[in-house]
Amino acid sequence: MKPCIFIAVLAALGSLGCGHQTKVDAKSFDTKIEEAPDVSVVAIPHADRFPLVVVQLRRASNQLSANGVVNPDVSRTVPVNSLTGGRVVDVRVRLGDDVKQGQVLLTMRSPDIASAISDYRKFQSDEALARIQLERSQLLYSHGAVPQKDVQVAEGVEQKARVDLQTAAQRIELLGGDLKQLSPLLEVKAPVSGTIIEQNVTASAGIKSLDNSPNLFTIADLSHVWVLCDVYENNLSQVHLGDRASVQLNAYPERKIGGRVTNIAKLLDPATRTTKVRIDLENVGGLLRPNMFATVLFVSEGRQNRMTVPVGAILRLQDRDWVFLKLNGKQFRRTEVQVGPTAADGQQEILGGVKAGDQLAADALQFSRAVENATEQP
Repeated sequence: MKPCIFIAVLAALGSLGCGHQTKVDAKSFDTKIEEAPDVSVVAIPHADRFPLVVVQLRRASNQLSANGVVNPDVSRTVPVNSLTGGRVVDVRVRLGDDVKQGQVLLTMRSPDIASAISDYRKFQSDEALARIQLERSQLLYSHGAVPQKDVQVAEGVEQKARVDLQTAAQRIELLGGDLKQLSPLLEVKAPVSGTIIEQNVTASAGIKSLDNSPNLFTIADLSHVWVLCDVYENNLSQVHLGDRASVQLNAYPERKIGGRVTNIAKLLDPATRTTKVRIDLENVGGLLRPNMFATVLFVSEGRQNRMTVPVGAILRLQDRDWVFLKLNGKQFRRTEVQVGPTAADGQQEILGGVKAGDQLAADALQFSRAVENATEQP
C-alpha cells in the first residue's frame, strides 16, 4: 500500500472567549488524500535507447563455493624416527629438500648401538669357542676317548652360542646398524622418496628414545595431494561424493584444477559448525604446495531450472544487488535481487527478486548513470 499524506483543514466554529474552552467538532475536519511517488520507480526519457534482456530459465547444476587448504596425502606421508637415542653428529638435509629412498638424512652416535656391537663381538667369541669344543668332542668320541653324552653337551652349548650370536646381530640391524661395518655411528636413512615437510632435529641435538620424542623428519610424496574444505552444515546437502570440484589457487588465480569429492567427514566441528570435505588432486608440476589457500567450486551432478541474466544487468551497490525492471514504456523499478554463482559464459544466476520472463535493463550501471543525470537536470 502506497504511503499517503493527510492534509487537515481546521475551521473555527465559534469565537473563543476568555476562560472558555474551545469545542471542536470532528466533522469539521476536511480530509484530502494524496499519493506520494514511489522512489523505487524511475522514469527516463528515450528509454528505447537502452537495450533490454529477459530473465531466462536454463538447466544448471547446483554450485557451492568454499575455502580450502592444500594438505599432503596422509597415505603418502611417512615419519622418520630412530629406534635408539643418541647425539646428532651431522644433519645432511633440510626442511623442504627432496630426498630419495635410502639417502642418508643424518648421522648420530648411539650408545645403544655401541652396547649391541659389544654384545655381538662377545657372542662371536663364545660361538667360536663352542664350535671348537664341539669339534674336539666329536673327534675324541670317534676314537672312543669320551662318552656320547659329552658330545651332546657340546652340541647344546654350541647351538646356544649360535642363537645368542644371531640375536645380537638382529638387534644391531633393528637399531639401524650395519653388520658389515660395525660402528657406534648410526646413519638414519630415508625410508621413501619425497619431500621433507617437517624437521625437528638439528646438529649436536640429543635424540631421546622413540616413545618420548617427536619425529626427526616427515617425508611426503607431494605428487598427489589433498584439498580440505570447510563446508557449513546448512550447505552439506549441496555436496555429494563424486561431485566435480574446480580448485582455484590464490597464488595462481588464472589457473583452475579439476578434481572430485572423495570424502565427506562424518564429524562436525562444534566451534565453526563446519565439516571437512576432501578433494584428491594430482600435483602436476608441483604447483600445489602444502598450506596453500584455495577457492573451491563444487558442482553437483543433478541439474535444475535456474533463472539467469547477463552479469551486466546486475548493479552491485552498498553490498546489495539490484536490477532495473521494466514496468512500461518509460518507467522502470529498481528491484533488489538475490544472486547465485556466475557461469563460465557470463550468465549470473538469480535466486529471487524477479521471475522468468521479466525484462531488465541490459547495462545496469549505464542505466543508473542515465537516471542520475536525468534527475539532476531541472
